[in-house]
Amino acid sequence: MSSSLSILYDTIRWEERALFDAAKAKDIDAKMVDCKNLSVSLDKDKEDFGTVIQRCVSYYRSLHSTAALEGKGVNVINCLNTSIFAGNKLFTHMLLVKHGIPTPFSAVAFSQDTALDILEKRGYPMVLKPTVGSWGRMIALLKDRDSAEGIMETRERMYPIYQVYYLEEFVNRPPRDIRVIVIGDDVVAAIYRYSGDGQWKTNMALGGKAEECRITKEIEDVCIKAKNAVQGQIVGIDLMESKEKGLVVHEVNNTTEYKNTVRVTGVDIPALMIHYAIKSRK
Repeated sequence: MSSSLSILYDTIRWEERALFDAAKAKDIDAKMVDCKNLSVSLDKDKEDFGTVIQRCVSYYRSLHSTAALEGKGVNVINCLNTSIFAGNKLFTHMLLVKHGIPTPFSAVAFSQDTALDILEKRGYPMVLKPTVGSWGRMIALLKDRDSAEGIMETRERMYPIYQVYYLEEFVNRPPRDIRVIVIGDDVVAAIYRYSGDGQWKTNMALGGKAEECRITKEIEDVCIKAKNAVQGQIVGIDLMESKEKGLVVHEVNNTTEYKNTVRVTGVDIPALMIHYAIKSRK
């Protein structure tokens, strides 16, 4: 794995192909590297990895390959801290709050009974999310105690991370959220993501629809603060338009998808990412 620029992936999506094509168009020596075939010597011997754009879908591959490469002195985008912080919704939320960034009300409980206590005190509905996960998977809208107990009882038999009950208010908002792409200190593009038919989630993978969102000064300021809170370089930030609180940030994405943002806005995000990565080389 010797190249001026490496695109590290475990699944080739439109985004990874677009990055490689953007590098090729700029006559940049780029290499596609399948993380499943990657091995890294953890001793002190030198290895030339170039600058690495981290694009692994798997949270665990992304986290551990970034740690190994960064430990060798490799410039990885995003860095290990971002992988840790943005890869976990609880960690992200705590950092957003610490930096004064508006967020939905959230709480965490470490047993089914204490989670139900929160729900009874706060009131239904609330959203139950896994602390690690993407594409809207394992997210459930808890409408009443019966539905909450049924969902939680199922999760009690799952991998222990699903027994960490991360609860978020069901934000009173239009049927959409906002996905914003930030590269370095530039907010480069934003889209509205509308819920698909019969859905309350806005994930494109679940049939949501998108249209361009004008980047306001408020969106720009909030997103730069959120990016800095997780020590990010290239991130996707998801916001909701709360009718009570205004703009709130509910997620920061470390290896963000941007296919629909490019399609809707026409912004050449892959080219901007490649330009940033080349500028950031040590």
